[in-house]
Amino acid sequence: MQFAMTGAAGYVAPRHLKAIKETGNRLVMALDPSESVGMVGSYFPQAVYFNSPEEFELCLKRLDDQSKESKIDYVSICSPTHLHDAQIRTALKYGTHAICEKPIVVNPSDLEHLEEIENRSGRVIYAILQLRSHDLLKQLRQELCGSTISSRSSVVATYITGRGLWYRNSWKADEEKSGGLAMNISVHLFDLLIWLFGKVERTELHLSTSQRMAGALEMEHASVRWYLSIDSDDLPASSRAASQRVFRSIVVDGSEFTFTNGLDNLHTRVYESILDGHGLRIEDAKPSIELVHSIRHSTISNGHGNRHPILSF
Repeated sequence: MQFAMTGAAGYVAPRHLKAIKETGNRLVMALDPSESVGMVGSYFPQAVYFNSPEEFELCLKRLDDQSKESKIDYVSICSPTHLHDAQIRTALKYGTHAICEKPIVVNPSDLEHLEEIENRSGRVIYAILQLRSHDLLKQLRQELCGSTISSRSSVVATYITGRGLWYRNSWKADEEKSGGLAMNISVHLFDLLIWLFGKVERTELHLSTSQRMAGALEMEHASVRWYLSIDSDDLPASSRAASQRVFRSIVVDGSEFTFTNGLDNLHTRVYESILDGHGLRIEDAKPSIELVHSIRHSTISNGHGNRHPILSF
């Protein structure tokens, strides 16, 4: 299969480059306004690089007009979130499938328009929701699905990923572009919670700043207290002692499942699933995008004893 990529100089692009390589496919062309794309050459030295979206699109068109052997099969979209919608449309316009990093879009209403375009084009928009491929979390889901206990689980979810001062001046800190902290950093976490515990019935927001958010969810099979932070000071002492800048944990009825590690090959697993015809689609990604949109527009309440343990300190 032949791939193209947008956002080739971005943080997440190496995971996609690795996945394309490890699944035995080829990157033909790459786009990024930044010229710091040396990583592309280390994986695919023959890939053509563009810093102009217009030239990238023109090349897609030319390849689509040529023989079947020359056309691009997939466009991997690793660019900033506010560019996803337009780049997905471009991919489908020229006969390719789209593999899009999280979140597909910021506003849930945009998903309906993309589904319409997808249906007309005969091509597919795939979502990257790689935490569903994590061995520990798959095991947890199997245990939950196999449980005969009818009561709702009590869940504490903690997602801390340290970010430096650069974050404040990047597109990620612009809510219009990224969807804010909850969308940019932890839409994966909310997708995971929905995947594990079912539909969301009620939401509460207890804290919302530029570096931290916290709240509670009443879900189909669980009551969840969640905490999100990009401040390294919130990391547990054990993480700081190990020089780790990330801590990811779900505690279910007192049993902790830590998924800080084990993420290195998840994108490759996602690509394997897509290429086998089992990739996740818009309908899979929609619930978590809708949930984050609701959280972003919630008013803050005090929680009435339903707050995450970190907020009690």
